[in-house]
Amino acid sequence: MASSDRNPLSAEADNSESVAASVAEKSRATTSEFDAKGFLKQVTRQSGVYQMYGSEGNILYVGKAKNLKSRLASYFQSSGLAPKTRALVARIRHVEVTITPTEMEALLLEQNLIKQQRPPYNILLRDDKSYPYIMFTSGDAFPRLAMHRGLKRKGISYFGPFPNVGAVKSSLSFLQKTFRLRQCEDSVFHNRTRPCLQHQINRCTAPCVGLINEKEYRDDIRHAEMFLLGKSDVLVKELADLMEAASAELDFEKAAEYRDQISALKRIQAQQIVESGSADVDVIALHQEGGLACVHVLYIRQGRIMGSKSHFPKGQLIGEESEILQAFLGQFYLQSVERDFPKVVLLSHTAEDLDVLSEAIQAQTGRQIVFQSNYRGQRLQWMQLAASAAKENLQAQIASKQNTLQRFEALQDVLGLESMPERLECFDISHSHGELTVASCVVFDINGPLKSDYRRFNIEGITGGDDYAAMEQALRRRYTRLQKGEGALPDILLIDGGKGQLRRAEEVLSDLAVTGVLMIGVAKGTTRKAGFETLILPDNAGEMTLASDSAALHLIQHIRDESHRFAITGHKQRRDKKRRTSRLEDIPGIGAKRRRELLRHFGGLQEVKKASVGDLAKVPLISKKMAEDIYSALNTE
Repeated sequence: MASSDRNPLSAEADNSESVAASVAEKSRATTSEFDAKGFLKQVTRQSGVYQMYGSEGNILYVGKAKNLKSRLASYFQSSGLAPKTRALVARIRHVEVTITPTEMEALLLEQNLIKQQRPPYNILLRDDKSYPYIMFTSGDAFPRLAMHRGLKRKGISYFGPFPNVGAVKSSLSFLQKTFRLRQCEDSVFHNRTRPCLQHQINRCTAPCVGLINEKEYRDDIRHAEMFLLGKSDVLVKELADLMEAASAELDFEKAAEYRDQISALKRIQAQQIVESGSADVDVIALHQEGGLACVHVLYIRQGRIMGSKSHFPKGQLIGEESEILQAFLGQFYLQSVERDFPKVVLLSHTAEDLDVLSEAIQAQTGRQIVFQSNYRGQRLQWMQLAASAAKENLQAQIASKQNTLQRFEALQDVLGLESMPERLECFDISHSHGELTVASCVVFDINGPLKSDYRRFNIEGITGGDDYAAMEQALRRRYTRLQKGEGALPDILLIDGGKGQLRRAEEVLSDLAVTGVLMIGVAKGTTRKAGFETLILPDNAGEMTLASDSAALHLIQHIRDESHRFAITGHKQRRDKKRRTSRLEDIPGIGAKRRRELLRHFGGLQEVKKASVGDLAKVPLISKKMAEDIYSALNTE
């Protein structure tokens, strides 16, 4: 890590002269509303950073721009703003602008201010801790293998950093089992009179009581360092030569030790996806679902997977993947107390201003990083691993029991209910151009999805594509059974649709005399994007739009997405079953044997359809009357 004097903005927080050429321009509104037109008339077109404040002087948002006037003007357009951006603009009462000589310095200042002020509308990453290393102590004939976190000292070998303590402990355990290096404190080491338990379980060579000489122990240290540096292939070859030499000298016990070390290294190599050479790569994959986002980082050092970590960025302006990734990358590589910079960063999605970010990282640390969103081979495999982990970890986060309970409580608050709802149901419809319609019903309780109570309904007897009729049929079938005592009524019924779908649901439940169920429609909104849903309240009580970071909205999005998934899965299964089913099965009197004879005689269903009645009657087991029935069934629309 480069020293702090290399960071052009490291003294910015102390109001030093690191951005001496910068000029601060401030505009304060004289009324309760922000005078956007007056502000934009005098704002500069230079690059810089802007800070937006609320009515009580609280920071709302920090951003950077290559052209401040153009960027700030985009917030105050009369139309075309996303709902989240409109919510931010409505709260602005004061804007401060700081000019910087370059866009790169604007990025560095932006990250510095975000880290200090933690604005609620910025996408925030909480990752400002130090990272753990593996070290070998110096100044001793028998160095100790240990984990280290904090400032580094001269004369000590450090390997890492590792993404988390778990990755360090796993590596320490492997090194101790394979090379049997000591991990005890010096105070213990210098006062031993007999070997400890670690030696008895074959995890230490007991240098404390002289059971190994200094040269042999130093060889074990060197071998461990080779492993940590990714030189496993060279190490295996060296150990194989040592094993053969020991065997030639009839030292079979020593040869067995080398054999065991080679076996351990082979096993660990088999578990890794290794790229030839010495690749230092960060693999960053993003997944969005249920109003939340997960960014999973896979750390590749010396061609080996060293570990991984999932991050869950927060902020009220979480939107497009490129925006989330851009905000994440800036904070991840410019704000951390300590960071091991790779040579290459692989990205699951493209992001803007990556060249500016590379320039800022080089200015701050002296390291050059290449960002890539196109890759293949081993690197594609790494990305697939990272993307899968991001999806699974986000789904686990969404479905966690504690998180779900908090969302139920939040839903109670936003709807003003006297008691917390304990059971939610959501319906959705799926079909292909009106064919093979399937309705889904999913159920959530305070523990999350209650899959044992999920139901699907194959919709029949309606006009293709009539979602209103499909919803009515599904609701009638579901709540007729519930009225008969076959299950429990929900506290809240969510309908994936707008006012029309909700009104039809109200009519059905009223007709069935179902009471005590609060019905809410979930409309996608004008943008039809996650986070912009509109809640349609029952009895013409109006509409409600929740903040994009609302826990209640995340619960609604989760159950809505689950009902959508469950309906689509059912529809696909029904469609695939139809494709696997022969039309001959629908003809009365045609069983498995006759169907087999027909297909064998003509070679396939298409040839059977082309056959005349006379041709069909020539097939074994097919009478003339049956041939007429088959011809009629296959040739009548």
